[in-house]
Amino acid sequence: MSFVKLFNEINKGDAALAGGKGASLGEMTQVGIPVPPGFVVLSSAFERFLKETRLHEDIDAIIHGVNHQEMQTVEHASEQIQALILAAAMPQDVAEEIKNSFQKLGAEYVAVRSSATAEDSSSAAWAGQLDTFLNTKEENLLANVQKCWASLFTPRAIFYRFEQGLHEVHISVAVAVQKMVESEYSGIAFSVHPVTEDRNQLIIEAGFGLGEAIVSGQVTPDSYVVEKEPRKIREVSVSTQERGLYRVPAGGNEWIDIPEPKASSQVLTEAQILELSELILKIEKHYGFPCDIEWAYACPEQDRGEGGKFYITQSRPITTLSQ
Repeated sequence: MSFVKLFNEINKGDAALAGGKGASLGEMTQVGIPVPPGFVVLSSAFERFLKETRLHEDIDAIIHGVNHQEMQTVEHASEQIQALILAAAMPQDVAEEIKNSFQKLGAEYVAVRSSATAEDSSSAAWAGQLDTFLNTKEENLLANVQKCWASLFTPRAIFYRFEQGLHEVHISVAVAVQKMVESEYSGIAFSVHPVTEDRNQLIIEAGFGLGEAIVSGQVTPDSYVVEKEPRKIREVSVSTQERGLYRVPAGGNEWIDIPEPKASSQVLTEAQILELSELILKIEKHYGFPCDIEWAYACPEQDRGEGGKFYITQSRPITTLSQ
């Protein structure tokens, strides 16, 4: 039995095996969207782990004792379940397959992202409920995969299950392992303006360094509004970004101060804004619904700022639009 599949072996119909995030990365890879290469540790690996460690019954019993109106019961359950998962040994054949796939990927650093099998939909979004580990090196890979499994049971993920009425539904977790793009710039984008809900406008948010800084709300990004037809930039709002999140050679990330004049300069040029807009529209057209997208821009080492390439690291439905 295979516990790992490459992105190019997965499509949007594989959410039960690859989770919503993994299925989306596979789908985009298949249709030629520039996605950094990677593989998914399938939900079958997590199920195998639970079976071999016999944790199924323990976890179910703990979840059944939760009253989600009383936050301390959620936190206590989370603590117990995560401790059980992190203390148990990963099955040898699962560990071997993950390590082999990592070596074939040929990347020094990877992003390790949880991907819940209850797929993101227009009414439910697992984004932000589970954990992600950026700039993971080989020595931390298996531990971070196991931490992703455990993050299916963080307090907010348990609470979210009850809120969505999913506590009686069996939810599993896959893990996407993706080559890290050393982002010069990165950010998020919405193929429909999420505030005005104007279907003829898309919005791009951009910052220096890793996109996690924007996703977590710790920096205020530039914001660009683009009209789809006729294609033109409608609005450019530039923010001063005094610090950015960057890779540490030993693995992991650190905040680095950004000096002036760079800190208050516009992140993307007009040509780059329009180039990224084309990619966003291609993704929206393929899926046939408004998309919430994470992107990164990497430059060749010797040529900072120009001659780089946009990569898409995530795409999911926008969940905030009125129907």
